[in-house]
Amino acid sequence: MSTTRPDPAQTGGLDRRETVKSLLADRADTLVVTGLGSATYDVAAAGDHELNFYLWGAMGGAAMIGMGLALARPERPVLVITGDGEQLMGMGALATIGVQRPANLSIVVLDNGHYGETGMQRSHTAAGVDLAAVATACGFGWTMLVERAGQIADLRARIARREGTGFATVRIAANDPPRVLPSRDGVEVKNRFRRALGLATI
Repeated sequence: MSTTRPDPAQTGGLDRRETVKSLLADRADTLVVTGLGSATYDVAAAGDHELNFYLWGAMGGAAMIGMGLALARPERPVLVITGDGEQLMGMGALATIGVQRPANLSIVVLDNGHYGETGMQRSHTAAGVDLAAVATACGFGWTMLVERAGQIADLRARIARREGTGFATVRIAANDPPRVLPSRDGVEVKNRFRRALGLATI
């Protein structure tokens, strides 16, 4: 029996922009880290915010940056929004996060089964790799598969309640909406984020 998952481009999937906009509604003091590429464009399209930390490189590093923030600021919810390709590049991060288990960290993977930044080649998740199952095996407190718009409110509530280290796979359509580019000045992105946290800029 084949483990290949249906191609989202053929079977549909949630609209990525509407999904991220809904996910970030009423975000309060949540710190948001974005994986490079489409996840960054989606978060910026939902509204630029001083508590957004946009990554323009370091593919595979979003989850680890989120973990560091969560450990440093345990009083604040930390949300990583990234894509399946970016998270596949950082699979080992899931094991480290599962050991550390910061209760205020949630990782949301926008999974379209493709590498959007390099030409829409099919990714490993299109061939059956289940990132949420990997997170479960690594010791995450909860995991979730989101395939319907009505599940986003539940996901948002779980993040806000800080129910433990969480991971959600959100099945999105394999489309390429217009890019919304936040600042690409890495120093300014860092300094703005630090200022919003009441820290000195360096």
